[in-house]
This record gives sequence, structure tokens and C-alpha cells, in this order.
Amino acid sequence: MSEDPDVVSRRIASESLERDDPTGWFENLYAAAAEGSAVVPWDRGTAHQLLAEWVQESVPDGADKTALIVGAGTGWDAELIADRGYDTTAFDISPSAIETAHRNHPDSKAHYRVADLLAPPPDWHHAFDLVVEIYTVQALPIALQPEAVKHVAEFVAPGGTLLVIAAARPDDQPDEDIQGPPWPLTRATVKSFATADLRLIELSQSPSPADANVLRWRAEYLRD
Repeated sequence: MSEDPDVVSRRIASESLERDDPTGWFENLYAAAAEGSAVVPWDRGTAHQLLAEWVQESVPDGADKTALIVGAGTGWDAELIADRGYDTTAFDISPSAIETAHRNHPDSKAHYRVADLLAPPPDWHHAFDLVVEIYTVQALPIALQPEAVKHVAEFVAPGGTLLVIAAARPDDQPDEDIQGPPWPLTRATVKSFATADLRLIELSQSPSPADANVLRWRAEYLRD
């Protein structure tokens, strides 16, 4: 394809948003990518750099622990976490994304399934020792982000960890100036994952290796 993948994905998203379907564009994009008529801009063919760095720094031991990957896409982040020994569940709202994940990782230890972040299975409440959210909340319109943030936080079990990776934007940038997707997260939005018993323990910001003008959050939380 010669057309910019970001342009294609925004066009697909715009068509979905015009139909008042803010999440349907994920399936449309992944289905088009499976057919070769689009490229998923965030599909890196490997785990996200900031997740890989966190694993290298923290050296988490997933033995006898559970993990949930939010917005699993084609599975690269889930595979990294499963390789650390976690009993890993990875979900995406797009059936085509999950089908691609199965094709990419036929011998995977992870459990891939279709689910909706805005209406998650009730038995996922406080069920996972590690929850990884990368770029999913920011792919939703700003009006839906508080609900998505709430659900992500509720997945974390007592004693569990939440890792959030997202594109950053200044707190003083008006919402109406953001022409998404994505709709990058302000510092205030990143901090809103924290609750009375889910504490923000580390927050850092770093430039993207592809574009130094694009900043990314990496935030880690711990549930008491």
C-alpha cells in the first residue's frame, strides 16, 4: 500500500464514528488489514518497546499468576507476558484481530478471546495479577475514555499491578483540538486510573523513537 496507514485508519474510524459506532472501526480496520487493503499503524510485529523495557527492568515472575492484555490486537504484547509465565488472557473487540493473533502465534500459551472493554465479562472484576493497557483507551473518543479507564482499573486484583502505556498530550490542550484517532491522554487522564486502593507508583514520559516530538506515558499502579 502506498497510502499512509494513519490516514487510512482515520478514514475508517471516521466512517464508523459517523454511524455513531465508536468501536466498530477496530473490526473494519483489522478485517481490511487481513485482506491486505490496510495496515494497522500500531501493529509493530513485536511487543511494544516500553512494555519490553518494563519487563527487562522489573523481571516479573508470572508463575501462578494471571495477566490480562487489554486490546490485544495481533498478540505481540500478550506473547511477551505469557513467556514470563503468566496465565495470560488477551482480548480485543475485533474478531479479525483475534483471528490474526491465532495465526501469528499458533503455539501460544495465551488465551485469546473477543470481548468489549466497555462491557467486560463480570468475572474479570479484580481478577488479574497483572493488567497491561497499551493504546486502547486513547483509541476511543474522549467522551468514552472515563468509562474505559474505570473498567481497566477494575480488572486489577488485590496486590496486582496495572501498566498503562499511552501517547501523551498537554493538559491545557483543548479536547476539540484533537483530531483523533488517537486521542492522546493528558496527565490528568493517566492519573485517573488510580483509585483509593490502586496507587500510582511510577509515571514517566519519553519520546517515541520514530518521532521525538511524540511523547509517551508509561505508568505503573499497584492495588493494595
